Amino acid sequence: MIVNHSPAEPHEPELRAALAWAQRLGLARLEAQMLLLHALGRPLHDRAWLIAHDDHPLTAEAAALFPSLCQRRLAGEPMAYLTGRKEFHGLELAIDARVLDPRPDTETLVDWALELLAGTRAPRIADLGTGSGAIALALARARPDAQLLAIDASAPALALARSNGQRLGLPVQWQQGDWLAGVPGRFHAIVSNPPYIAADDPHLAALRHEPLSALASGADGLDDIRRILAQAPAHLLPGGWLLLEHGWNQAEAVRQLLQAAGFSAVQSRLDLAGIARCSGGTMPEKAADEMK
Repeated sequence: MIVNHSPAEPHEPELRAALAWAQRLGLARLEAQMLLLHALGRPLHDRAWLIAHDDHPLTAEAAALFPSLCQRRLAGEPMAYLTGRKEFHGLELAIDARVLDPRPDTETLVDWALELLAGTRAPRIADLGTGSGAIALALARARPDAQLLAIDASAPALALARSNGQRLGLPVQWQQGDWLAGVPGRFHAIVSNPPYIAADDPHLAALRHEPLSALASGADGLDDIRRILAQAPAHLLPGGWLLLEHGWNQAEAVRQLLQAAGFSAVQSRLDLAGIARCSGGTMPEKAADEMK
């Protein structure tokens, strides 16, 4: 939502006045509260403090920052870019315009991988197109015994992911690369949230603040998934799994591609809205042995 005219910026000294102004502007109450807390340098979840102290004066620094944050949010910029952080699978990640804003639905991919690897000791896992490192770091936290390799083509994205890993104290090997090209070794699981939006999809306009290279993938949105499928069989251990996130209407197409690539037990998992958001399959032991 882009606002062409707006109420005058808040000059009243109280926090309540700043929140009322943001809501008159058209901002959702929760988002206004989070942005005000960020402008004040307080934790984003500290809404109780904000309610209890709504008669406190707005600092000069917050008064200068808060209106611009509100305008940027109304112009469609993700909250994670404005606050510089996002919670994912219980982790607080640093997020900026170098990477996609992690979506809660991607936690479905993490949970599925953890379920499949529950009985595997010291699993080797590759996360392709890691972005902020969200998937790899969530897996590393849940499975301290795992060996995690996280790959991204973008050096700036990897710098942010590496920084997240260092701050959280989670051991992940970070590598710049083109999916699995040149990657040594084989894995118990390969997981990926790759670009999957068609290049001419009108919804891309609403995502203009996020990196296009992490969103669009050819005429049908499946070009990168096809490339991963061409490379993955040679990098999976016998019985290993390939798990892919995809668009809301792509589950059937991705399952067909998995089957055509020789995967078995092909299936999909539902996201938080009950939509088939992730699909995957396992590489039969005989087929994996033939790939050696």
